[in-house]
Amino acid sequence: MFRRSLIVSAVGGPAWAQDRPVRMIVPFLQGGTTDSFARRVAGRMQAPLGQPVTVVNMPGRAGVVGTLEVVRARPDGQTILFVTASTLFLHGQLAEPSQFRPLADLVPVSLVGTTLVVFAIRPDGASGLAALLDVAREHPLRIRHGSPSVGSYLHLTTELLKREAGRLQLTHTPYGNSRLATQGLARGEVDFVTATLANTLQAHRQGEVRIVAVASAGRSPLLPEVPTVAECLSLPSFEAALWMALMLPAGGPVTMRDRLAYAINSTLANGPLRSELAQSGFEVGGLLSPPAITAFLRAEQERWLPIVQAIGARPG
Repeated sequence: MFRRSLIVSAVGGPAWAQDRPVRMIVPFLQGGTTDSFARRVAGRMQAPLGQPVTVVNMPGRAGVVGTLEVVRARPDGQTILFVTASTLFLHGQLAEPSQFRPLADLVPVSLVGTTLVVFAIRPDGASGLAALLDVAREHPLRIRHGSPSVGSYLHLTTELLKREAGRLQLTHTPYGNSRLATQGLARGEVDFVTATLANTLQAHRQGEVRIVAVASAGRSPLLPEVPTVAECLSLPSFEAALWMALMLPAGGPVTMRDRLAYAINSTLANGPLRSELAQSGFEVGGLLSPPAITAFLRAEQERWLPIVQAIGARPG
């Protein structure tokens, strides 16, 4: 997907426009999980990249608007995409045909990181996740759950929970991003949310919401008192973590991709930053090679396709 560049500068490197900032497109509202991670790393990329990186929020159509901005951009390294599974693989398989091909129109630079998926309820809610789902079984559609949007990774995690815990009937409220969903829960608009650890940790610590389960193999060191979904519901294989990736429009030189990969991976290798992110509920990615990232993305696509199809989508 990348072509070798024949355009070089006087010192042997590619001729990038280093006199203007790189635009890092975040296709979601400011303040959400992806935006928070992007802003933490963008400013620190300037030193290894040799030019500033500016975050630009372009929300709309569950991330499609911002993603298309990058797909249609010149492949000159000046426009990059900071995105999640929700936009890359899930929305294009829902009600409308996809307007881009994730692994043909975009090229992975780095698997930046993940944050655990959690289930949170109101402080005065049920005693735990199992008790909440018992109410849902007894009273179909009474229990209201919130997520960022229809077809998002977090919405599909709820659908996976419904499927594995007994095909529950819930009433869904989409909010736009995880932060807004958590705020809606704190106001009592819904009974629980499927959210990210990064966006609910502070509200949990302040007593505004109560995280009752984490969708991971083991308990989070940030919340050792909170059980896993497997512990709550005897679902040993139930795991979900929202991942974030840095992507480029296809068609640029491989040297440009490698330059950006060096910049983001050098940034993420910074010890203090990794510690800061970890304390906020983020885990830095494995700094994989682009081919390994592509293999991971394909595996994720295959993993979630049955859930997408189950809620009324069709193969993408």
